[in-house]
This record gives sequence, C-alpha cells and structure tokens, in this order.
Amino acid sequence: MAKRAKRPDGASSIYFGKDGYWHGRVTVGVCDDGKPDRRHVSSKVSEAEVIKKVRALEKQRDEGKVRKPGRPWTVKAWLLHWVEEIAKPSVRENTYAGYEVAVRVHLIPGVGAHRLDKLEPEHLERFYTKMQLNGSKAATAHQVHRTMRTALNHALRRGHVTRNVATLAVPPRIEEEEVEPYDIEEVQRLLTEAAKLRNSARWSIALALGLRQGEALGLRWSDVDLHNGILRVRKNRLRPKYLHGCGGDCGRKPGYCKQRVRKNEDTANTKSRAGRRVIGVPGELVRLLELHRKEQDRERRLAAHEWRETGFVFTSPMGEPLVPSTDYDVWKQLLTDAKVRDGRLHDARHTAATILLILGVPERVVMQIMGWSSTAMAARYQHVTSGIMADVAQRVGGLIWEVAKAADEGGPDGSAGAR
Repeated sequence: MAKRAKRPDGASSIYFGKDGYWHGRVTVGVCDDGKPDRRHVSSKVSEAEVIKKVRALEKQRDEGKVRKPGRPWTVKAWLLHWVEEIAKPSVRENTYAGYEVAVRVHLIPGVGAHRLDKLEPEHLERFYTKMQLNGSKAATAHQVHRTMRTALNHALRRGHVTRNVATLAVPPRIEEEEVEPYDIEEVQRLLTEAAKLRNSARWSIALALGLRQGEALGLRWSDVDLHNGILRVRKNRLRPKYLHGCGGDCGRKPGYCKQRVRKNEDTANTKSRAGRRVIGVPGELVRLLELHRKEQDRERRLAAHEWRETGFVFTSPMGEPLVPSTDYDVWKQLLTDAKVRDGRLHDARHTAATILLILGVPERVVMQIMGWSSTAMAARYQHVTSGIMADVAQRVGGLIWEVAKAADEGGPDGSAGAR
C-alpha cells in the first residue's frame, strides 16, 4: 500500500480515533512559549461534522477572530479587570466613577455570570428591559449600555471575543426632555432670594454666565481679574472620595468613617479644550464678587487659626471648597424659598444660554461663554419660554410704538408734517 504523503507543517488534520470519535486539529497561531497553537474539535456523529467544525475554525483564524487560548473570561472577571486595570489609569476620574457604578451596581449583578465569549445581544436587551422594570430610567440603562460597549471593544481588540455584542444589542430609546429655562421674573426672584445667602454671588454666576456646577465651585481667586472684569475657567470641582482610615473595621462606608482619608484632589482640568475659556464679567457681577470677597475676608478673620486657605472663590465658613452635593441642596432650597418651580441646577445654565441667544449675542461668542465645542449645542440650548418671549415682545413693541409715534408727529424723516 502506498505510503500517505506527509501533510505540510501547520496544515489542519482530520482523523478517526481509537476512542470512536472523529477529531480535527487546526493551527491558528503561536502560543506565548513559541509553540504552535493547535486547536482541537471532535464529533462522534460523522467525519463531515468534524470537517464543518475545522472549516469554521480555519475561517475564524483567517479573519483574525480566534479566541485566545486559556481559561475563558466570565463577564464579571473581564469587567472588573477592564474598569480597574484599563479604564481607571486612562480616563478622567469622573468618567471612571461612572464606569465603576455601571459595572458594580448594574452589569455584574445582571449579566456577570455569563462567559464573555458566549454573551449574546439578547442577553443585554433582556437585561436593559429588566433594569427599567425595576425602576431604572432609560437614560441609566443607556449609560450602562455604553459602558458595556466600551469594555467589550477592549476585549475584542485583545482577542478575548470575536465580536462586540453590545454594538448589536438595541439600547433603550431615550426621550429627550424639553428643558424649560427660567423666565426673567423667575430669575429676578431667585437672585433676590439668593442675596440673603452666603456665597450669594455663586447663583448670579450660574444664572448670568451659565457656568457648570463643577466650573463654578472650581473657581479660585487667581482665576478672577476683578479690575479688568475677566474670569478664567480652567478647573472642575471633583466630588470628594474617601478611603477607610481604620482599615474597614468601623463597618461603615468609607465616606462615613471617622478616620476617613481623602483619596482624590479637589479639582481636575475641565473636560475639553472648549471648557477652558476666558469670560468677560458684567459690571454688576464684578461688584457682587467684590462684596463677596470682603465677606470672605470677614469670615477668615472670624475663623482665625481654624481657617483653611484654599484660594477658592466659594467656600465653607472655614475656607473649605464647597461639596457639590451640598451646593445642590442649597439650590433646591433656593427654588423653594423663591417660590419658583422645581428644576435641575443645570437649568440655570439653560437659562443663561437662552437669554444670550435671544439678546442677539453672536453664536461664536455664546459658544465661548458657555464652553461649547460644537455649534450644534446652540440648537439644544436655545429653548424659548413664553415668559422670555413676552418680555422680548414688550421691548420690541415699545420700540415700534416709539417709531410709530415719531412718524406720526414728525413724519418718517423726523421733520414736522405739512398741515
């Protein structure tokens, strides 16, 4: 009998074994130790079944989609590795915080037990539906979806999966809420009530210049030039994060530990280049900031040695930078005290942008003031309420009335009409 020709090195092989199974072996690459990475498939049904599996594995190899050797990742294990070892060192702290919550609170309890390479789009879609049935908003499910998509993109690039199923899954549809800015009368009531509070200029800055919360709380006096009426936005206030100082023995969350240790800085650079900007400050607001600085000097003297010199424009009575959550609570109470409808703190920013656009400030200037990176943001922020429109109409109506009166008395050219 003629001797069977030797197959070339690396070629796939199919054979019937003594165990009664058909076997196939495919070389898909090289292992870390330099030896060929040979993958094995088998079938007890028929040779044709093994041939089908071998061809499928060869196709994956040729397309660069073969899963890496070793024990398969679970979704939980990959997400924990990704968020701590890949995302944390490379993204902004606030971005990491959002990823970490999505992973720990939602994704691991929801789909963490699946094998990473066996996860299907339908698993994610059912999970998003369950999230909403349990009370999560569509926006929360959408943010979780974006986190999963980002994590799987890294897994795909490293060969742990052959496709990103999150790009195939359909996320919940988000109904964009129509944000109604405050009208002129509401702004006046807010500013009148804010004048009774500590850090009253904080709310004038929000309503007049549209600074984001983090930008306003991140302002230092070195960023403010009162003589020239200029304000530089460079930093963003971070939410304080803590570690246990007791080693976890107190049984409380780190933020409530009596020996807690701060683990992050007070501020970070603004999110984008557009966010780092210089803004002209109106004269009225300059005067408010001057009064605020004098009040802060008085508090410094009262606090004496207990004062912590941080250089922030808005501080606690002891000089500490304001905590965003506390600042938010003050805003909510301000709305109540001013008898103004409830709204988000970000609605103050909508109000400032809308007024600037309605007053005819050029769009490029509004972009500079608001820190927008795209002109498309103008359309998103240009909400016009009936109150603002009525105020503008009254001003325009007054102008028309004056012109009509002048024309009636003196003619279109301003001269006395013939009698």
